[in-house]
Amino acid sequence: MSVPGTIDSNSNSSLFLSLPDDVFAMVSRFLLPRDVCNLSLCCRSLYALAACEKVWLTQCDRMGIVPHKDLVDWRTGVSSYKAICRFLLNIKPLIGIWVHQNPELGNLVYVMPGFVSVVGCRIIPQELGPMGIHDGPILWAPVFEIIGDFDGSPTFFLHGREKGLDYICHGSFKSINKSCNVLLLEVEPREKCIRNKENSRLQGVVGSNNKAMVPFGRLSLSDRKKLLEFTTRHVRQEVPHMAMGPLFPRLRDCYENFQKELVLLRGRRALLSQMYRLDHSQVDNIENSEEAVGPKQLEQDDRRKSIECSRALTILLDGEGSDAQYNKRKNGVKFWGSLKQMLGGSSSNNSHHEKKHVRLEEFLGSNDTIMLTLKASTVKLSAYRAWPNMPESWFALYKMPLQDPTEDQVYAGLWGGTFGWPPGKPSEDKPGKALFFLLLSYEESHGQQLLIATKILEGTHYVLHPNGSAMFIVNINEPSSEPFPWNSDADSYPINIKHSFTGEGIANGYGFRYPGSKPGSLFEFQDGVLAFIWKDSRSVLTLQRLNLQQLLKKGERVHCLPPITNFSCLTKSYSNVFTGFPDAYTSSSSPR
Repeated sequence: MSVPGTIDSNSNSSLFLSLPDDVFAMVSRFLLPRDVCNLSLCCRSLYALAACEKVWLTQCDRMGIVPHKDLVDWRTGVSSYKAICRFLLNIKPLIGIWVHQNPELGNLVYVMPGFVSVVGCRIIPQELGPMGIHDGPILWAPVFEIIGDFDGSPTFFLHGREKGLDYICHGSFKSINKSCNVLLLEVEPREKCIRNKENSRLQGVVGSNNKAMVPFGRLSLSDRKKLLEFTTRHVRQEVPHMAMGPLFPRLRDCYENFQKELVLLRGRRALLSQMYRLDHSQVDNIENSEEAVGPKQLEQDDRRKSIECSRALTILLDGEGSDAQYNKRKNGVKFWGSLKQMLGGSSSNNSHHEKKHVRLEEFLGSNDTIMLTLKASTVKLSAYRAWPNMPESWFALYKMPLQDPTEDQVYAGLWGGTFGWPPGKPSEDKPGKALFFLLLSYEESHGQQLLIATKILEGTHYVLHPNGSAMFIVNINEPSSEPFPWNSDADSYPINIKHSFTGEGIANGYGFRYPGSKPGSLFEFQDGVLAFIWKDSRSVLTLQRLNLQQLLKKGERVHCLPPITNFSCLTKSYSNVFTGFPDAYTSSSSPR
């Protein structure tokens, strides 16, 4: 293998071996992880060189997901930097903004790094706090976590709250590709778990007699909902008090507080590892490398996963308030009989539905285990402007493509703001300003460059316009001749307009679902603030660029919804459903 511009393809490996570790780590920055792995296959000497911790730390760094200091902290919880790299490759496509059509106020989930994990955080529709958008705590609730195992393999946890208690539901995480745009919450049937003697790794064999597995989406909506509720109810565990700590590190503005919080993060992850036997015995042993894992550990890992695979079936057959006993034969028919009794039967039993949906019996087949699964898929979806058209019956989240600002597209990205002038903190006469999150993106139309501001969150009590609406569309190629109505800002400083563009803002149209538009102008100030003004009404929407990860790190966590609803709400709603459940929106330290 050769590195362009450094060595000839006929050079032997001694040139690589003569490089100091630091220099080779710098060279490896121009390689992909698979290139480093291929290099390790050449010979024993290059294998040792490619296994160097500095090389894999460089590979983790070049992904740009986790800051270097955080990577060093993560290393204490895994076998090697190579394990961290494996985990980051798995979860990299998940980082970013995910949405759902319901409720219409907005269903925004932001996936960000935690501690050897990624966390899906729902931004609660809210009003602007007294400290403003950048200084005040933003309200959020946990949706799911994907935690990296000792060797970097991912494990899925779904959050939920019912009857005043917080739960986590353990499940599997399906491998993903770089272009995934849909996160699906599903149930996956599996046969009895067996051990593969050749590689000493446990595998769940799906299906029987080489039959193809029936997709979860082939079930009717009611059957899918029943099966999800049934599964989460039986695999959930109450969150212990010690695991109620932070899900991700906060800002490093105080070293002492950050170190205390890091201890809590390590303790929480160790507790989850103990609860689900995620190689807990190896978490604190930072001296062991991934390659040093021996047959004994693999045997323990097999035994641990075998317990997990059979646990779900044991609970299913025992039932809730049932006298059914565990049957060692685990016959598929008896398994289906127990499950059917609990679910109340399949809703796909009539001939009309059989053509479109499959029956639960066909989905489960002769499998003896069912498992909660987070499946990241690539689905071809149509879109209107920047908003995807979402199927109404999928328990899913949909990724919003986030354009990075460039020289030609300077306004692209996530923005937040409120209606009214001046912008910023709420005034005494108007203390509750609804907070809006808009995703600004560019689109070419008839040779013109359009800037589209898509609403993805709205903090009103009752929704004004549909989720995913374009709050305004402006023509970047057409400057506006309209003057700005005000001469000074909140601090009585004069207004300095940098740019202005002509466009149209959202307005009442043909009912709620089909809003209209009215002319307006977009203004950019010298400090980077944007303001769109409707020409006739002189209503003004002011926006500031947001760093959602930074806002969440100093945000305020509130209670979440029941597990399935917490992932995706399929019920059409025009108000804030995240405040409509008991204990769903309370916090003892809330300044609101």
